Amino acid sequence: MKFGYFDDANKEYVIQTPKTPYPWINYLGNEQFFGLISNTAGGYSFYRDARLRRLTRYRYNNVPLDNGGRYFYVHDEGDYWTPGWMPVKRDLDFYECRHGLGYTSITGERNGLKVNQLAFVPLGFNAEVYRVKVSNVSDSPKRVSLFSYLEFCLWNAHDDMTNFQRNLSISEVEIEDSVIYHKTEYRERRNHYAYYSVNRRIDGFDTDRDTFLGAFNGLDTPQVASEGKSGNSVASGWSPIASHGIHLELAPGEEQSLIFMLGYVENPQEEKWESLNVINKKPAKAMIEAFATDAQVDSALADLAAYWDGLLGKYSIQSSDDKLSLMVNIWNPYQCMVTFNMSRSASYFESGIGRGMGFRDSNQDLLGFVHQIPDRARERIIDIASTQFDDGGAYHQYQPLTKQGNNEVGSGFNDDPLWLITGTAAYIKETGDYGILDEDVPFDSGRQGSATLFEHLKRSFDHVTNNLGPHGLPLIGRADWNDCLNLNCFSEEPGESFQTTTNLDGKTAESVFIAGLFVFAGPDYAELARRRGLEDEATRAEREIENMRKITIEHGFDGDWFLRAYDYHGEKIGSRENEEGQIFIEPQGFCVMAGIGVEEGLAEKALNSVRDRLETDYGIMLQQPAYSKYYLNLGEISTYPPGYKENAGIFCHNNPWVTIAETVIGRGDRAFETYAKIAPAYLEDISEVHRMEPYVYSQMIAGRDAVREGEAKNSWLTGTAAWNYVAITQAILGIQPDYDGLRIDPCIPQAWDGYKITRSFRGAEYKISIQNPDHVSKGVKSVTVDGSPIESNVLPVFEAGSSHEVVVVLG
Repeated sequence: MKFGYFDDANKEYVIQTPKTPYPWINYLGNEQFFGLISNTAGGYSFYRDARLRRLTRYRYNNVPLDNGGRYFYVHDEGDYWTPGWMPVKRDLDFYECRHGLGYTSITGERNGLKVNQLAFVPLGFNAEVYRVKVSNVSDSPKRVSLFSYLEFCLWNAHDDMTNFQRNLSISEVEIEDSVIYHKTEYRERRNHYAYYSVNRRIDGFDTDRDTFLGAFNGLDTPQVASEGKSGNSVASGWSPIASHGIHLELAPGEEQSLIFMLGYVENPQEEKWESLNVINKKPAKAMIEAFATDAQVDSALADLAAYWDGLLGKYSIQSSDDKLSLMVNIWNPYQCMVTFNMSRSASYFESGIGRGMGFRDSNQDLLGFVHQIPDRARERIIDIASTQFDDGGAYHQYQPLTKQGNNEVGSGFNDDPLWLITGTAAYIKETGDYGILDEDVPFDSGRQGSATLFEHLKRSFDHVTNNLGPHGLPLIGRADWNDCLNLNCFSEEPGESFQTTTNLDGKTAESVFIAGLFVFAGPDYAELARRRGLEDEATRAEREIENMRKITIEHGFDGDWFLRAYDYHGEKIGSRENEEGQIFIEPQGFCVMAGIGVEEGLAEKALNSVRDRLETDYGIMLQQPAYSKYYLNLGEISTYPPGYKENAGIFCHNNPWVTIAETVIGRGDRAFETYAKIAPAYLEDISEVHRMEPYVYSQMIAGRDAVREGEAKNSWLTGTAAWNYVAITQAILGIQPDYDGLRIDPCIPQAWDGYKITRSFRGAEYKISIQNPDHVSKGVKSVTVDGSPIESNVLPVFEAGSSHEVVVVLG
């Protein structure tokens, strides 16, 4: 069943009931200030880093779900309610949530009063703006009170939830005019504060949570809202909040607008104070003044819409398949951008306190993002590379605020270095900016010297060849892409981390997946070396790649599919010789993407095995048969119940690898079939099963062995978004950025007649018409550009600002 619908014209998903199967969320902000907001106004906000600069509190995994957010309580003659339904949960006469690109609008109506709350982060602005419109839609005058509410976090979200002996004594606020300033710890080492403002005179306020709620009350029964009167409390220790109390009188048909702002300010050390213990409020007041009127808000919303139109206009499709157009033109690239901003750090499943930006993750996220804002992609590549070690290894994560490697997780995930080659190559193919390779980039944030980015790529490549096991395959280290395949852990200690513990550090556990990744990424390294005039280095690299290809076929193929790995004892994993876990998805996809076994017919065998043994109605499972017990030699993968997460769940991140692999061997119908099985827009009709948002990808869907097959988890922040964008836009639709131009090489269902693509590339616009009169899946018969035929299927690089008509006939 559906819980809403896609509004294509406004680029919105419209939710028609607050009782969605799970909180369906959106992201606010795109630069430094970010927020998560649900369809019932839950969520939280932060500046740059969800752990170290958390502005508002949110309680994960709470009962009830989604408790805490940006709430507006309405008191209407003794009746009190919230327009987003939560947390009061009063029945509403009308409810609607519109999640748009960088904004969310929630409307609730009850007893003749309609309230709309709109939330967004203006471009280049370190604040969330909330416009609340209160409308009297009854035939009688209304006298109502509106109470805003949010709860401040004491900056470090981890410490905020643990260090109560300190935190319950340090909170401080200031109240001036209609603004509540949160300045906890500002008196000492911090130079930043938050504020919550409204653009009119207030009739009361509260900054102490206990006063606002009342003893033993929750957010659903706050004393202030139920009584209709603020307590004028000033927080001193305990838990600081911000609440404005405003009395409104509305004639029938009258609407009043209020503008609230949650902002973040940093002051120079010498400008921290206005006077003794009084913070410098000038920057906050200037920010508040910038959005004091509806006209200013409307202008900022128009700028935000134009910004997203510009980003999404860089690749668009005209197709007879509405769901395909939704994914390609709006929701998939939108999720790619959000995932790029957040990596895996902050969602309704990732608390933002335990992980930072992933080395592997962020490089993959670039693949779906680089065409939108290449300048930020360039900056991100440098940031990632700066945390690499001088031996080519890497921190698995780094913190976005400090840009330092995350020591809590450390290194030793041996696929990480290769992703830097893939991400950098994608950037250069998109931009032609070879100069990035000459940038001087530190190792370990400057602790181990520095070298050019190209030297970083060389050490990434050599990290594989310097760490080979008994069969000549790459050593897996702590893990590879599958963080839960821990072949050197051997943990029998409760609570011990599978991913950061190495109890038997041998040189025998090998990864066939990393071998496939090496053969996939290596040619880009060789090509970049050649283009720098390093012919000997390019030849050496190609020799290593070819050797790995042969070794993978000799020692990594199990008759009908590729092995997954060799364990610490040198025994096969992902083999028909195993009782459980006989076949894994990852090496089938990546080895075929790399071209391994294509000429020998092994690739087709492997993909047929995926179809026959791993595919379900909801996507392709990670492995089969599921592990029914804990295997000491395998680690965390065997700790999950069958059908969930890495133990035979449907991992959406690696499904597109199979989609792309199918295009390598020319099977366009199979490629699109695997794509559509997990694309959110195609799952909207089964939202009661899928549960997660029907407009973004999830990390995992429960597999065939699970109790609740088809149920998704961990939506939004997953490499699934980037890889599915690559799969559909480059592998299936066939518009592929390359070093010397746009390569056109579709692999589509035979029934398709064709489609049109508009693609911006290095400043020029390409209007590409793909025609399929012979109803083939793959093969380019002819290409014409501006009416003239060209011999190649690589469109040349044109002058920035120019526009060109391209007709491609398949056959």
